[in-house]
Amino acid sequence: MTASNPKSVKIRCQWCGTDPLYVAYHDKEWGVPVRDDSTMFEFLLLETFQAGLSWITILRKRENFRKAFDNFDYTKIAEYDQSKIDALLKNKGIIRNKLKVYSAIVNARAFMAIQQEFGSFTHYIWGFVNHAPIQNQWQHEQAIPATSKQSDALSQDLKKRGFKFVGSTVIYALMQATGMINDHVESCFRYNAV
Repeated sequence: MTASNPKSVKIRCQWCGTDPLYVAYHDKEWGVPVRDDSTMFEFLLLETFQAGLSWITILRKRENFRKAFDNFDYTKIAEYDQSKIDALLKNKGIIRNKLKVYSAIVNARAFMAIQQEFGSFTHYIWGFVNHAPIQNQWQHEQAIPATSKQSDALSQDLKKRGFKFVGSTVIYALMQATGMINDHVESCFRYNAV
């Protein structure tokens, strides 16, 4: 048996641990800039359902959410009627929180209103970071905040536009996930990649 080469070991942000699903998400998605509205809406929906829960819980249910919410198609979600809402509330594969289910519909409608006003939701949302990722330089994960002045401003604006479950902490997580903020620690192999 040979010793493993220390240079071949990838250093990651500690939060993803060793769970293969979490590691894959960290390595391939988290912090990668999202510039298309469909993907941005998927993250927005998942982050709003994550409020008060762990992200791994949402990741494990992601494909169930995808099926339940018509592949995250906001144009369909905006049209959901009571029978669809009732079906979602009976779906054990997702988070069956009545307020969050209703918020998905409200948010889909508000999302499309922003598209009408700005041409795309991503153009609107990236405006809060001057259309370029904020490159933080964290040495330790403990230093990473839960909110920022940008997430505060975006959260307030989304709330004014009728969005639900978009507190500053949820929005900061959305900004991290979609690459608006690079919060990989500097020692992480993904830091320079994103």
